Amino acid sequence: MIDLFGGNAHASQGQFERDPVTGALVPMVVEQTSRGERSFDIFSRLLRERIVFVTGQVEDGMASLITAQLLYLESENPSKPISMYINSPGGVVTAGMAIHDTMQYIKPRVSTVCMGQAASMGSFLLAAGEPGMRVALPNARIMVHQPSGGARGMASDIEIQAREILRIRKRMNDLYVEYTGRSLTEIEKAMDRDTFLEADEAKKFGIVDKVYETRPENEEEDPNPPTKDADKGAGGAPE
Repeated sequence: MIDLFGGNAHASQGQFERDPVTGALVPMVVEQTSRGERSFDIFSRLLRERIVFVTGQVEDGMASLITAQLLYLESENPSKPISMYINSPGGVVTAGMAIHDTMQYIKPRVSTVCMGQAASMGSFLLAAGEPGMRVALPNARIMVHQPSGGARGMASDIEIQAREILRIRKRMNDLYVEYTGRSLTEIEKAMDRDTFLEADEAKKFGIVDKVYETRPENEEEDPNPPTKDADKGAGGAPE
C-alpha cells in the first residue's frame, strides 16, 4: 500500500473510471476507513485537499465544474486557501470570466500554479491568483494575446460584435495592468500579438510571483490563514 495523502490511501491497481467530460480514463484511489474501503477518482480525492484543476480548453462545461468546485470548497472552509493547477491553451472568454469572477468572489484565497502551459485565457486565470501565491513550474510556457472573435451576418451585426470585442479587450488589459503592475502601454504591446514567456520571463513580467522546481520544504500551511478581507485590512498582499 502506498500512502499518498498522509492517511491510509493507495492507488488501486487496474481500477479506472472514464471522465464524463473529457472521456479520458481517470485512476481510482482507495482509502481505508473505519467502515471499510472507499474509492474515489483521483481528482475527487485531490479536491478534498482543496486542489482544483483547470486543464484543456476553457469552455462552458469546464467552467461550470470549476466554479462549482470553488463554491463547494468555500462552503467547506471559507478561510483555508485553494490551489488551482492550470494547464490550458485558453478558450472561450465568457467561460474564463466565469471562473475568474468566482475566484474573486469567494472568500478563500486562490493560489494558481502553471504546469505545462497557460495560454490566452489560461494565462489570465494564472495572473488572477492571489498576489504572492502565483507560481509557475520551471518548464511552463505562458502566452498572452488579445481576445479574438468571428462575426457573420449583416454589417450592423458585425459592427456590434467588433465593438464588443474591443470592450472585452479593454477590460482584460485593465485587469492585466492590475495583476501584473505593468503600465497599460506595456500590456497593450504584449497583447497585440501572441507573446510567449518562459517561467522566469512570466515572473519578471508580473504574471507569476515565483518559479518553483520543487515544493519548498519550509512551505507550511498556516492553521489560521487570513482571508482576502484580512489581507486588505493589513494593507498588503503576502510575500
